[in-house]
Amino acid sequence: MRGGLLVLTLCLAEVGGLMPLSAFPGLVPTFAAEWHLSNTEAGWISGVYYLGYMLVVPFLMSATDRVDAKRVFLAGAAISAATAFGFAWSADGFWSAFVWRALAGVGLAGTYMPGLKALTDRNATVNQSRGVVLYTGSYSVGVGVSFLVAGSVADALGWRAAFVAVGIGPLLAGALVLLALTPKPPASRRNMRELLDFRPVFRNRAALGYIFAYGAHCYELMAMRAWIVAFAGYAVARSADVSSLVTPTGIATAVTLIGMPASIIGNEGSIRFGRRRTVLTVMIVSIGVALAVGAAAAAPLWLVVALIALHAVTIAGDSGSITAGTVGAATPEAQGATMAVHSTIGFGTSFLGPLVIGVALDHAGGSASASGWLAAYAVMALGTMLGPLALWLCRERRAA
Repeated sequence: MRGGLLVLTLCLAEVGGLMPLSAFPGLVPTFAAEWHLSNTEAGWISGVYYLGYMLVVPFLMSATDRVDAKRVFLAGAAISAATAFGFAWSADGFWSAFVWRALAGVGLAGTYMPGLKALTDRNATVNQSRGVVLYTGSYSVGVGVSFLVAGSVADALGWRAAFVAVGIGPLLAGALVLLALTPKPPASRRNMRELLDFRPVFRNRAALGYIFAYGAHCYELMAMRAWIVAFAGYAVARSADVSSLVTPTGIATAVTLIGMPASIIGNEGSIRFGRRRTVLTVMIVSIGVALAVGAAAAAPLWLVVALIALHAVTIAGDSGSITAGTVGAATPEAQGATMAVHSTIGFGTSFLGPLVIGVALDHAGGSASASGWLAAYAVMALGTMLGPLALWLCRERRAA
């Protein structure tokens, strides 16, 4: 399969695999009302998805140095579909939702980064970084489609039907990968004990800077996406004479879809101006924009929407560049292990982001107050500050 077709195939598979991701965050107001959830409880359910991911991704990604990543992807797609259907069938409150979403995160761990590994294993061209960025940029498309499908189906048929609908996505993704990708022998012959030795990764200073920056990036990104529908709902509810076409789910979908072009443009900036410099600049700007969003929570709807759209651009602007930086800095024999650490750190902070925002809301006035959203975006920005710090601390030092 040629490089361009391979990238397109895996991007489409990624979008399908991500369909269940935003089903709960996109319907938080519904679940909060039906199950009487606090903001902290909603944050736990949103965040545990990434905790489930974090707990298994080191094993799955390390295994891709020895097992064809295609096989891992297929297993992950099956788990993603099964957990979405299970949520639709039996979720009835905090604990059942918590368990199903944690298991759903295991499915994501089997599709997202293994899909990227399947791409890089089969595409060793000079334009590999662009392929990586197109793939990681498609994450935003998958999240946006997830918001759209879950919200639209829930409005028409209820939330249980919405989870059935999003569960079809991973099945289609698995079928596409099964039919389109030929088997690829793994590059490594090391045993599993050696594959789970991450010490070489932590000795790779260049990779570590991007890995820890990815952690800060994911904290901000997943915090925003977990609560964007609730925040947009607050902004819409405050506005008089707003069109019925302007919905919280519609706003969330639109600003999320901005992420893919922003990620691509950010990577082109990295190629032209230097990856580390570009990532640092974008992250610092994103911190400022997050603070502006929180400060403008009570502003007119047009200004709030403009700011959250700008925030979506700055969050996504460094996404592909950071991951491409990690992939480029990894040694070939430990690429899977390096991506495992990258993903574990990133999705570990993804678990914290939604939870911390929920706690901030509960302690600063709630999701129906401007003070609550100011606190939420302030703690969002605070976590992002660790990204530039990590890149600075892990910079390569020149010899005297």
